[in-house]
Amino acid sequence: MIVTYKILCKNDFNLELTLEKLFSNEKVSRIIKSEFAKGIRNVDILTKENGTKIKIETQKELYQFEVNKDDFADLITLAEEDAKQRKLTKKECVEIELVNIETID
Repeated sequence: MIVTYKILCKNDFNLELTLEKLFSNEKVSRIIKSEFAKGIRNVDILTKENGTKIKIETQKELYQFEVNKDDFADLITLAEEDAKQRKLTKKECVEIELVNIETID
């Protein structure tokens, strides 16, 4: 299996909000209108699906390593060991998040 992970830091930014909430912000709405409907009056911004979400997060580098299928239960521990071997962990950046697990032949 090929395991993909990323290192998380304490000061990482992670925000999830709906399009409806984003468009209800006056500054965001004004900028969108001025960019895409310049000079047009009485324009409203609407969404078809109110639950559509946007995620704003710190961009992270992804790391991969290969393990046997028998090691599935220990993937997080193995990812932590891989990060330590590569010297990726720092004082404020020690948590691991598994991003993808891919089986190979």
